[in-house]
Amino acid sequence: RLVAVSKYKPAEDLQYAYDAGQRHFGENYVQELVSKADVLPRDIQWHFIGHLQSNKCKTVAAIQNLYAVETVDSIKKADTLNKACAAVRPDIPLRVFVQVNTSAENVKSGISPDECVSVCQHIIDSCPQLVLNGLMTIGMFGRDPSVENPDFKACSILSDCLVDCRRKVMEAIPNAALELSMGMSEDYVQALQAGSTNIRVGRTIFGERPQKTDL
Repeated sequence: RLVAVSKYKPAEDLQYAYDAGQRHFGENYVQELVSKADVLPRDIQWHFIGHLQSNKCKTVAAIQNLYAVETVDSIKKADTLNKACAAVRPDIPLRVFVQVNTSAENVKSGISPDECVSVCQHIIDSCPQLVLNGLMTIGMFGRDPSVENPDFKACSILSDCLVDCRRKVMEAIPNAALELSMGMSEDYVQALQAGSTNIRVGRTIFGERPQKTDL
């Protein structure tokens, strides 16, 4: 799946991509997602891929054609989002990805790999409004693009562990492999080779983004 990331780009640019057949779009900021979802076609599948503050969970969950939140990074965040979904979309479970900080960089959000199984199991056991869809990671900043990204291998290993965990916990639900959301403009080819099922590409599709101060 290709998720076209349009941070700071106008809705008109997304409309061009939509007219060319693109349906999955990703946004990093809540207000930008809300404003674009309000004016663009209703069959767009929106992915929220930025850091989600707890006080914004209900706003995001209320977007009718929200496909997934890819940045659940704690049990508390999962519980808050679950509560928000129960309030504004009780009949439509929301797909979520657990964000894993596989490179242990302080500048990134995400749980440590050691916490991953417990957070995912909590979502399965205690968040009926959420559907655990997969794992998400961001490749290491400033790495050599000619060298295989070690984060992707780590996330693939975690996926195997989580599928096994889910099989044990959800005895009555058919098992399905967790998706892996990894890969951006600079490393999506490597991500696909490593097993990614969901790549988040912005600059390669829409060109360089304007600086926020220029908007």
